[in-house]
Amino acid sequence: MSDDELVLRSTRVITPEGTRPAAVAVSAGRITGVLPYDADVPSGARLEDLGDDVLLPGLVDTHVHVNDPGRTEWEGFWTATRAAAAGGITTLVDMPLNSLPPTTTVDHLRTKQETAADKAHVDVGFWGGALPDNTKDLRPLHDAGVFGFKAFLSPSGVDEFPHLDQDQLARSLAEIAGFGGLLIVHAEDPHDLAAAPQRGGPKYADFLASRPRGAENTAIANLLAQAKRLHARVHVLHLSSSDALPLIAAARAEGVRTTVETCPHYLTLTAEEVPDGASAFKCCPPIREAANRDLLWQALADGTIDCVVTDHSPSSADLKTDDFATAWGGISGLQLSLAAVWTEARRRGHGLEDVVRWMASRTAELVGLPQKGAIEAGRDADFAVLAPDETFTVDPAHLEHRNRVTAYAGRTLYGVVKSTWLRGERIMADGEFTEPRGRLLARTP
Repeated sequence: MSDDELVLRSTRVITPEGTRPAAVAVSAGRITGVLPYDADVPSGARLEDLGDDVLLPGLVDTHVHVNDPGRTEWEGFWTATRAAAAGGITTLVDMPLNSLPPTTTVDHLRTKQETAADKAHVDVGFWGGALPDNTKDLRPLHDAGVFGFKAFLSPSGVDEFPHLDQDQLARSLAEIAGFGGLLIVHAEDPHDLAAAPQRGGPKYADFLASRPRGAENTAIANLLAQAKRLHARVHVLHLSSSDALPLIAAARAEGVRTTVETCPHYLTLTAEEVPDGASAFKCCPPIREAANRDLLWQALADGTIDCVVTDHSPSSADLKTDDFATAWGGISGLQLSLAAVWTEARRRGHGLEDVVRWMASRTAELVGLPQKGAIEAGRDADFAVLAPDETFTVDPAHLEHRNRVTAYAGRTLYGVVKSTWLRGERIMADGEFTEPRGRLLARTP
């Protein structure tokens, strides 16, 4: 008798060695082998024949604002993790804001974990936060299992999470480097932002001018210089300015330990197409021009940008006013990220193997989750089953996010997620969900 409980067979399985017909054997929530397509099914194992649908590893989204507890009317673990499962995401890492309290002490982390414990449809980990006054809390948070620490270099938008000036950044970075941690950074320079024209109203062009590329470039240059001086590891969040790419490449060539992410909205949307008053498109840094988008894709292709994450940052619908200056800045993307990226990737000649690398393998590597992000023996049996050539038109009414506001409304996208599996259990199929089966994750020592 075999110990295998389940075999998933597909003509297209995406593995680290490439895409091929295969049968994936699963036991006790782990992948036990990637077998030839026509391998005999072990006695007693259940066969799931997926036909020509693609079996890919469950995606790992390392940039999600769940906002729970405290701003649960914006989102919440129940709704966010359902949206993730609907989009083929099986692991997410929650940002330390905009929940109340923010994840800036061990007690606050415990509050967050208790809130999430019985509501998570997918696996959930947590980032800590680096504030001007919590340097003493960073090592305890690290020891408690957060995956790293988020800092803002300009105002965050919420009073309880103030940004770091350059001296405070150096102090936090030195502390985090001392125990081998990771600092992830919202990099916009406050002085450059203050010098930019600040005009309210519905015109997207005015909002774009208020968040210039130079603010990102300056902040990233300062961050990389600090990281080099302190021998620290840093990660640049939600890169939107293509102008910063040479800075990043040069820093890496000098040995600076830095990784970089971008987001589906920067890769699929452009400033030229944002209607005036449509603050569903507002995020910080902003969606930039088409030529900028092309350079971000080039940087993904050559490896300057490591990974793609959602920066899912929802709010209640009433905060998305038609004034770009005052509307909440954030795009809800969990459920649609795979389809959005795949739609543009295929148009540009990229394959699903590339998408898996950007949205599963490298994100798992970023946070040190060796059991996630790939279909190979020994990994968690987390999968998404995708019909890559099927299309759908985005209807906000069909989204699982608590507030069904989306910049993708009305768009036709490629890639229908047929089912999502977590540790060998099907948690979503054709829009129907099981009860929550997600676990809380901690950084591996």
